[in-house]
Amino acid sequence: MFQPLYVAATGLSAMEDEIMNITNNLANAKTVAFKKSRAEMESLMYVERSFKDMLYEAMSGTEVPPVNVEYGTGVRVASTPHDFTEGSIEITNNPLDLAIKGEGFFQFKLQDGTIAYSRAGNLHIDNDGNIVDPNGNMLEPGLIVPEGTTSVVIRQDGTVLASVNNSIDYNEVGQLNLARFTNPAGLKGLGANMFKVTESSGDPIIGLPNEGGYGTINQYSLEQSNVEVISEMMRMMMVQRVFDTVTKAVQSYESMLTSITQMKQ
Repeated sequence: MFQPLYVAATGLSAMEDEIMNITNNLANAKTVAFKKSRAEMESLMYVERSFKDMLYEAMSGTEVPPVNVEYGTGVRVASTPHDFTEGSIEITNNPLDLAIKGEGFFQFKLQDGTIAYSRAGNLHIDNDGNIVDPNGNMLEPGLIVPEGTTSVVIRQDGTVLASVNNSIDYNEVGQLNLARFTNPAGLKGLGANMFKVTESSGDPIIGLPNEGGYGTINQYSLEQSNVEVISEMMRMMMVQRVFDTVTKAVQSYESMLTSITQMKQ
C-alpha cells in the first residue's frame, strides 16, 4: 500500500539532485572555462505485481493470476555528464592568459604526481620560474621562464618565446602540447576546473596546437564559462514545478490513506 510513497520519494530525490546540479552551474557562471553539466534521468525497474498483490497472496494463500501490467518503481539520476561546448573568449591584458580555440585540453601535474586536464588557461609564474595554474599545479610538460624575462610571446601553435632584460630578440623556451579525448564527456570532474581520465573518456591523445584537428592557443585571452544563465533558470523553474506536483501527489495519497483509516473505524 505504501508503494506510491516510495515512487514519489525517488522522484523528489531525483529532482533534488537536479536542482543541485543547476545550482552548481549557476554558481560557476563566471568561472574561467567552467563546463556545465546536466542530470540525466532513467526509470527504475518495473515489476509485474504491486505491493497490494503480494499482500493479498500472503494473507489469502492464493496466487494472483499473471496479468499484462507493469508497475514502475520510480526514477534515479543515471549520470551527470559535462558539456564541453566552447565558451566565449574574453580579451585580457595578461600575457599568460591563454584560451584554446577549438579542441584540446591543457595538461597539469598535480601534487600527487598524477596528470589532470583543463581548459582554463589563467596561468602564472611561480618563484622558481615554472608556469603554473592558480593552485600551483605545473604545466605538463614543464615550462620554465628564464630569470630576467621581461616579455613572453606564445604563438598559436604553442611555441613559447621569451625576451630577457628587454632584449629585442626572442628565444624559444618551450612548447605547449594539447590533449584530446575520444569521449570528453566521460571525463571525471575533480574541481578547480580539472578533469581526470576515466575508462569512459579513453586515454588522452597528445598533439601540437593548430595541427591535426587540435585547437589554437590564443594569448591575452581567456575562455569563459559556457553556462547560459537564462536557460538554467528556466530549467530550475521546470524542476520546481515537477517537485511541487509530486509533493501534491504524496499529499493526495496521504489523504486517501486517512479516508481508508476512518472508514475502518
